[in-house]
Amino acid sequence: MMGEIGDESKVEPPKARSDMLSGAITVASILLFVGTGSSVLSSTLQHYFSGGEGTDQTLVIALLLNVALILFGWRRHRELAREVSIRAAAEERAHQLAAKDPLTGFLNRRSLGEEGAAMFVRAQRRGKAMAMMMLDLDHFKTINDMHGHATGDALLREVAVEIAAAMPSIALTARFGGDEFACAFLFDPAHPDTVERIAERLVSRLAQPFKAEGLQLHISVSLGIARSDFDCASIDALMRSADIAMYAAKNSGRNRFAWFDLSMERELQARNELEVGLRGAIPRQEIVPYFEQQIDLTTGRLGGFEVLARWEHPQRGLIGPDVFIPIAEETGMISDLSLSIMRQAFMAAKDWDPALSISVNISPWQLKDAWLAQKIIKVLTETGFPATRLEIEITESSLFDNLALAQSIVGSLKNQGIRLALDDFGTGYSSLAHLRALPFDRIKIDKSFIMSINDNSESAAIVNAITRLGDSLNLPITAEGIEDASIEERLRTLGCAKGQGYLYGRPMSITNTRRLLAEKRLLLQPAAADVKEAAPTSQRLAG
Repeated sequence: MMGEIGDESKVEPPKARSDMLSGAITVASILLFVGTGSSVLSSTLQHYFSGGEGTDQTLVIALLLNVALILFGWRRHRELAREVSIRAAAEERAHQLAAKDPLTGFLNRRSLGEEGAAMFVRAQRRGKAMAMMMLDLDHFKTINDMHGHATGDALLREVAVEIAAAMPSIALTARFGGDEFACAFLFDPAHPDTVERIAERLVSRLAQPFKAEGLQLHISVSLGIARSDFDCASIDALMRSADIAMYAAKNSGRNRFAWFDLSMERELQARNELEVGLRGAIPRQEIVPYFEQQIDLTTGRLGGFEVLARWEHPQRGLIGPDVFIPIAEETGMISDLSLSIMRQAFMAAKDWDPALSISVNISPWQLKDAWLAQKIIKVLTETGFPATRLEIEITESSLFDNLALAQSIVGSLKNQGIRLALDDFGTGYSSLAHLRALPFDRIKIDKSFIMSINDNSESAAIVNAITRLGDSLNLPITAEGIEDASIEERLRTLGCAKGQGYLYGRPMSITNTRRLLAEKRLLLQPAAADVKEAAPTSQRLAG
């Protein structure tokens, strides 16, 4: 087999054989032209000056054929030269495309790896350190979604100009696709402040408005930095460290830079372990509902519960939502997690007193799903839980991205009798506009205002203003974060309808919630299910 391959490799392609044949014909034509031309010229001169015989017609015809062949060879040579030039230009363009980003002219990921490896070696030889910066633009997707990809591309070109301007004279700049960039340069390891100054300049400049396609656009950047002389054995390790630092900057609030340190890698590893565990925990129903009491502040009676998520981890014990909900949102698992929590909560609450309501908070990520309302209604239908006992809570910030889609989802939910609450009121972008745009049934004041109402005059003024607004719009108010009786009394005086917080107890598991409801005689007995409306609701809730 190897012999056959070797023999085939020696066979010239048809194109090469054609070029060689054309060349041979041209050379032969020129040699024949010299021979026949001299003979024809000699006989012609003798005929005119010495009266000799005329030129042999065969030689004339041969001469003309030679001329035609020479012209053919010359034309063929021009075509070959043009073809070679076009092919060389195409190869150059292909090389450029393979090595550089066509939008910005920066290197691509592969080229940065190759040229970065050479810079990494130079840094070691010269006693220098190599800085690697990873940049990810904040809120760039919103620009693309709102204004289109042409505007997004124009913005990326403007960003590339600013990045190139901030770099030292000898630096590598790359775009990895999307809105992620990378830069690398050498610096004196004794003066890392030079690197920080460049990072600060980039963060500051990219937070300023950009003009693209006639629009004024606002973004920011999360920037991670790693240095080659700190536990980086290769260019790949350096790029990975800078990438980890970039995500740390993003998770710390964005619009900033962060140096890589080993604790970031440990945190990333722990996060990845949680992500892997979460993928199995959702279908195994390890993520379970906990219930926080909601109290009628006028009567002191239990009116319902807010459903909260807890992870009953087999090894780590109870894990709070602040640990795993961000991971679920980032990985797209939040929809499955939320629907699983709803299903478990609805099944648990089927035999509760029908006057008790359930409030479920919807993640901003879920409001990007046009089928969200249908999914919730499907769970209600499958569990047999009444839609009129369900209240969906939506945070103000979740309405900022796509209000039209939120209106469509809310409209479908309201048509089923589901109630709607605006959660964390006062912390969003345009509260009054949202109250007008969506048919809310309730306003929930964020706990940050409630917990400081007795200590902070501004918080007290905000709570007072919200309660008056609720009165004017005929929207009852629920206050979150009530932790002592003095706060409760003040909220009651202001006219808040409901309250929740640790004053009334910690969130409870399904088992403990059933125990509480049994003590208050708010569980329906199987034999009494058909006559559950016999006793007045006020008597049932008074327990």
